[in-house]
Amino acid sequence: MFDPIDAYCERLSAAYWAEPVNAVTNLAFLLAAWVMWRRTEGLPLGRAMSAVLAAIGVGSWLFHTHANGLTAALDVAPILGFILVYVFAATRDFLGASTWWAAGAVLAFLPYAAVMVPVFSTVMPFLGASAGYAPIPLLILGYAAILWRRAPQTASGMALGAAILVVSLTFRTLDGPLCAAVPLGTHFLWHILNAVMLGWMIEVWRRHMLAKARSPG
Repeated sequence: MFDPIDAYCERLSAAYWAEPVNAVTNLAFLLAAWVMWRRTEGLPLGRAMSAVLAAIGVGSWLFHTHANGLTAALDVAPILGFILVYVFAATRDFLGASTWWAAGAVLAFLPYAAVMVPVFSTVMPFLGASAGYAPIPLLILGYAAILWRRAPQTASGMALGAAILVVSLTFRTLDGPLCAAVPLGTHFLWHILNAVMLGWMIEVWRRHMLAKARSPG
């Protein structure tokens, strides 16, 4: 569990500052979390998503400074937490489902990921470890498709979020293959774009909730 992990191009040793750029760019998550915390005043679920977004930054910081099995788990757990909270919010607030159906959608995400990750790994083997995240933009686009007629602004916002995530995943995937040409690696761009994308997804939810509050009836 505590054996050093060398997973990214920038890391050349087991030292604390072996990945300075990958570590420091986690501040983007904290900045996005702070901005969205302020913007979601009066919206408890938005505040919860902002807090989880901050936890993503902390977990990733720990992994890129103390790269081992324990910090790898601390890196991944908040990301999964954000996905599950957002699935609940999107199902309940975007689709108008009951709390129970939203909770069911959260549970359904786990078998969805269990099926789709191997599919992406098989069909797109060049994704490598990024295949674990590949089902997410597909899921976001699925919600966007359902919402296209009933809430077009929300749908377009989600589609934009999926597009940013695809670009972000591209940089994550290219970190290893481009290492010889780009010694710094490209993983840090995954951090920056992911922070933008996750903050934007909270903003999409916030705008939807405000629009619902303003709508008559």
